[in-house]
Amino acid sequence: MEFQKELFYKEFIRRENDMIRAPYNPELEFYSVIKSGNVEKIRELCKEPLMNKAGLGTLSQNDLQNIKYHFVVTTALTARYCIEGGMDLATAYSLSDYYIQKADSCKSIKAVSDLHPVMCEDYTKRMKNLRKNKICSKQIVDCIDYIYEHLHKRITIEMLANHVDLTPSYLSRLFKKEIGTSVSSYIQTQKIETAKNMLIYSEYSLSEISSTLAFPNQSYFTEIFKKKTGLTPGEYRSLNFRKTEIRSITQE
Repeated sequence: MEFQKELFYKEFIRRENDMIRAPYNPELEFYSVIKSGNVEKIRELCKEPLMNKAGLGTLSQNDLQNIKYHFVVTTALTARYCIEGGMDLATAYSLSDYYIQKADSCKSIKAVSDLHPVMCEDYTKRMKNLRKNKICSKQIVDCIDYIYEHLHKRITIEMLANHVDLTPSYLSRLFKKEIGTSVSSYIQTQKIETAKNMLIYSEYSLSEISSTLAFPNQSYFTEIFKKKTGLTPGEYRSLNFRKTEIRSITQE
């Protein structure tokens, strides 16, 4: 059961990586440049319009829809890399939603292509400011990485302390000082942010989402979700489920 739950979670968070179709490797540098906050370099890399890039696969027979799908892939991967670089999930996914919906409303291939460098530079500038204004210790960065990769499990302060070789009491103080919230509140927030995206972009049931994210039961999941968002999971899904016409490439 635990193994199935881990696979269930990892399948969801890795969807973006599974969407890559282009056969060239410069994209790895591209996303790393965004993640590093190198604004000048990303401007240089974005000089070639998205619509002219070689190696883009055919994801739709409709040319406009095809470039929209590629824009979605780029935006999803950009968000993922920025999260790995320290951007909080709420910001990364809110930006992703914003730009995907902007692309969805575009009426021409050029409009989608022109939006691409705007999106990339926005993320890159935010990563630059993040690195400038929020320098965390290596232990806290390692804790955040561990939390993100193990949201499908119950995570305790003792587990994190053991992971970074600190005492639980010292880690609690350090985490609150650098992140501005307690470890338990941070973990809950990340689980709820992931649940929000699962509610919008998947058909998983509330009980499946609750179990996948290691909540003790669905009632507790609903309680925490409403505390963090002001809505029950069901209310949130009914208001937001696939509000954009663009679907995940893996569902086409």
